[in-house]
Amino acid sequence: MTADTGTPVQKTADPQDDALPREIKIVIGLLLVATFVVVLNETIMGVALPQLMGDLAVSASTAQWLTTGFLLTMAVVIPTTGLILKRFSTRSVFIAAMSLFSAGTLLAALAPGFPVLLVGRVVQASGTAIMIPLLITTVLTFVPESRRGRTMGLISIVIAVAPAVGPTFSGLILSALSWRWLFLIVLPIALVALALGAVFVKNITTPQAVRFDLVSIVLSALAFGGLIYGLSSIGESASGHTPVNPAVPIAVGVVALALFVWRQLLLQRTDSALLDLRPFKQRSFVVGIIVLLVAMGALFGTLILLPIYLQDVQGLTTLQTGLMLLPGGLVMGLTAPFVGRAFDKVGPRPLVIPGTMVVALALAGMTLLDETSGRPLVVAVHVVLSMGLGLVMTPLMTSALGSLDKALYSHGSAVLNTLQQLAGAAGTALFVAIMTTKTTSGVEDGLAPVDALASGIHAAFLVGAGLALVAVAASFLVRRPKNAPAGVPVH
Repeated sequence: MTADTGTPVQKTADPQDDALPREIKIVIGLLLVATFVVVLNETIMGVALPQLMGDLAVSASTAQWLTTGFLLTMAVVIPTTGLILKRFSTRSVFIAAMSLFSAGTLLAALAPGFPVLLVGRVVQASGTAIMIPLLITTVLTFVPESRRGRTMGLISIVIAVAPAVGPTFSGLILSALSWRWLFLIVLPIALVALALGAVFVKNITTPQAVRFDLVSIVLSALAFGGLIYGLSSIGESASGHTPVNPAVPIAVGVVALALFVWRQLLLQRTDSALLDLRPFKQRSFVVGIIVLLVAMGALFGTLILLPIYLQDVQGLTTLQTGLMLLPGGLVMGLTAPFVGRAFDKVGPRPLVIPGTMVVALALAGMTLLDETSGRPLVVAVHVVLSMGLGLVMTPLMTSALGSLDKALYSHGSAVLNTLQQLAGAAGTALFVAIMTTKTTSGVEDGLAPVDALASGIHAAFLVGAGLALVAVAASFLVRRPKNAPAGVPVH
């Protein structure tokens, strides 16, 4: 096999056979490890910002761009991955993604000042944005339906658990070392993954001659970049600290999104769309996406609010906060493979319906948290939320993407990951805006700052619980995909 020509490995998985070829197992294993490492970096900067502000002499609003810039880059790059995965071979995409991530990590570790650190984060995000769709598309293409649930369960660990343990990882390192070690510890792991991938990852797909539409790329960047930036800055706006009114980028994003959708509908007639929107014709895909987006919004909103509650209301350190959130992340990771196996046997509904109910119950439980709440209660409620999300994510991803034709896997994965970024930004914006507004109102009414903040967090979780009820209602519409891949029986 010639590694550079894109010639695929001839041995592929038989849909009727549970055994995966060795080449596919190696590729998926390396993709899982590499993706976990790159996704972990999405949330490690939050607890490092205070130290960075002091070391680099920047304001909080400036330092926040290390997270905002990462999310913006993800939002711009992910919509292009559907076409990238068709145009280039698996090996080429893997090497490019891990090279970008490794280069960005090295640049960030050696950054002499804030501008170079920000560039490093953007380069990191470019590699991260490619890895997740590459992993999902590879699994959908080569793993038989009878094993797909358990394999997608491993992907759930990457997508949900890596961001959840990011703050703990960061807190542990920052308790003893400088912020540069956040990158120096990750760099050798990334380089080892890159080296192993260069040796073992083979070209298991056949590249197609597809063209990139420049107008679509520009519209995509304006649409998703504008929406992510606007939603991410709503929290700052609520507290009176934002350089641009969030309504401006959101309006630009909405207009650009409308134009982007219109252009994709035209281009997909000739199979040349940057992001093919035909997955939305599948009912299972649409329903699964709706419930999944509510779940992701709840996850990222909670990841923002709980640390604020633990540090500013309970008075914990960043390390203590990270350790308090660790059990929930571990529970989600431990349950994901079992949920995947259960999906292969019973389908999505017996898992998703109780899962959304548990999420709603946990968010309702979080409304009870105040300045006097015991730490065991906080950990318990977070663990329950994590269990509910664990029951939801794997079945929804598997049923939604599994309902698509094979030719649409890469585009469906790109759509899913793009909307997940939007859901995360929207969930964070909603929770923070409600918290800030209610806190400000409480202070004006004469409450002590800590009491006012606790009241604001209570209000945000109450709204989150209400939204979770929407997911509960939609979960009853989730079905096992009717159009399983050719030759695979529907159980």
